[in-house]
Amino acid sequence: MHDRTLPFALPDLGDAEITAVTEAIRSGWLSAGPLVREFEQRFAERCGPGVTAIAVNSATSGLHLALDALGVGPGAEVLVPTWTFTATAEVVVHVGAVPVLVDVDPVTLNIDLADAAAKITPRTVAVIPVHFAGQPVPGEPLREFARTHGLAVVEDAAHAFPAASGGVPVGAGPTAATVFSFYATKTITTGEGGMLVTRDADLARRVRTMRLHGFDRDGFDRYRSDRPAWRYDVIEAGFKYNLTDPAAAMGLVQLDRAEAMRRRREEIAARYREAFAGLPLDLPAPAPDGDVHAWHLFVARLRPDAPLDRDGFITELSRLGVGSSVHFIPLHLHTYWRRRFALTDDMFPVASREFARVVSLPLFSAMRDEQVDLVIHTVSKVLR
Repeated sequence: MHDRTLPFALPDLGDAEITAVTEAIRSGWLSAGPLVREFEQRFAERCGPGVTAIAVNSATSGLHLALDALGVGPGAEVLVPTWTFTATAEVVVHVGAVPVLVDVDPVTLNIDLADAAAKITPRTVAVIPVHFAGQPVPGEPLREFARTHGLAVVEDAAHAFPAASGGVPVGAGPTAATVFSFYATKTITTGEGGMLVTRDADLARRVRTMRLHGFDRDGFDRYRSDRPAWRYDVIEAGFKYNLTDPAAAMGLVQLDRAEAMRRRREEIAARYREAFAGLPLDLPAPAPDGDVHAWHLFVARLRPDAPLDRDGFITELSRLGVGSSVHFIPLHLHTYWRRRFALTDDMFPVASREFARVVSLPLFSAMRDEQVDLVIHTVSKVLR
């Protein structure tokens, strides 16, 4: 193992984020307060007119709240791509419904809508598409699919801020809800956190209520209203899913930097694509015209003529000081999902085949040029 391995990912934080968090702590608002409200308002403005944004403590909780607000429950089925992190499917289980796993497109690794259509039953009520690696699922085909089959759409946009499909920002479309992640290594970060956005006023009201214990009053409003803070009513059995003000303080700074950081990731991805063009790698495609790729991940795929397999490639990169990762181990290969739903590899031929050859190379906006050069040199050395 190399003594000073370049990490696969690092958050892009500076003095502005540190100052903002420090000031938030000194203000006395340690839980949800005025900065959470400001973060929600400014995030909604970034998505577009008519959008409501609700800050949560993780994208997982946002997905859970969205399904709860839609009334998804026991007896229902929800379509979920097998190529995703387990959170996308586990929230379906948490509301008592059944996740029905779907294969993926061989080019983008986003959900295969044809396979999804083949798996619809009278119990199917919703679909959770995942904008994998920051490449949006094409918006109009997704909306047509949902209209045709009468399904609600909850977009898992954990990788996809800022991104756009057909000129429409992810989060601005007419789907039921879109959920973003602000985990430490995501495109913008609050350490832990997320944001649910929606155009549905009823859904937004339900999410706000369930986000904080089912109270009839928002936590921040309890402390700025003339009505005594102690006087509230519990109208539902809710959850504890709120974001904190120090996290929102970091998020506000990151929000201002989001497009600049995206452009830096795009620049690094372009360098990789040019440098690796002659190697035995299948490279991620640039965004189609009219789309904006968030470039959360750079996922390459080793070809059969590569001099070593995926696992050997990762080991050799690490030995030479370059970190990497794999996104994702498809859900049907994990013990829980495989056993509970009797899943086999041949049910997901694309995902099963592609998993064996994918590797995510370092891509984060704080990468220095010499670190990008190191990745290019090392990958080229190993594969030549």
